Amino acid sequence: MRLVTPGDSAPASVNKYLLPHESQVITVRRHPAVLMAPVGLVLGGLIVAGVLSNVVDAGQSLNWIWWGWLLLLGWFVWRVAEWSVDYFVITNQRMILTTGLITRKVGMMPLAKVTDMSFERSIVGRMLGYGSFVLESAGQDQALRTVDYLPYPEQLYLEVCEMIFPNKNATADD
Repeated sequence: MRLVTPGDSAPASVNKYLLPHESQVITVRRHPAVLMAPVGLVLGGLIVAGVLSNVVDAGQSLNWIWWGWLLLLGWFVWRVAEWSVDYFVITNQRMILTTGLITRKVGMMPLAKVTDMSFERSIVGRMLGYGSFVLESAGQDQALRTVDYLPYPEQLYLEVCEMIFPNKNATADD
C-alpha cells in the first residue's frame, strides 16, 4: 500500500526540505486526535463561562469571563493552525517530521541509520486509529525519536520496514 502516488507532491511547506534526488513515498499529517485536549478545554471553558455568567452579577466580571474564554478559543485556533502545517514525510532516503507555525522545526533521520523501529497504540489510539513510532539509531542524540499521533500506524510501519529491509529476492515484476 502506498499512501502517496508517484504523481503527488509534498505540500509546499515540506517540499523545500526535500533533496533534488529524493522522492517522497509517504506524506501524512498527524491524526486529528492530537486536537482532543484543546477541544476538551475549549468546550469545558465554554461550560464554565456559561455557568459563571449565571452565577456572577452582571458587570465587569462578566466581561472578564467571556474575554478569558475568547483567549482560550484563540489558543485553540492556533493549535489547529499548527496541526495543519505539521507533516511526517518518508522519502526513499530518510524520515522527516516538520512542525511549527512560526518557529519551524525539521527533525530528520536517514533510513539507513534506523537500527530499531516500533509502533505503539494505546486503547484510545486503537479506537480512533492512531499510533506512535519509536525510532532508534546507533547515535546517541537523535533529532527524530518519537512521532506521536500518526494515522494508519500498522500500514506505515509495514511500508517503512519494507524500505529499510527490502526483499533481496524480489523480481522486477513484484
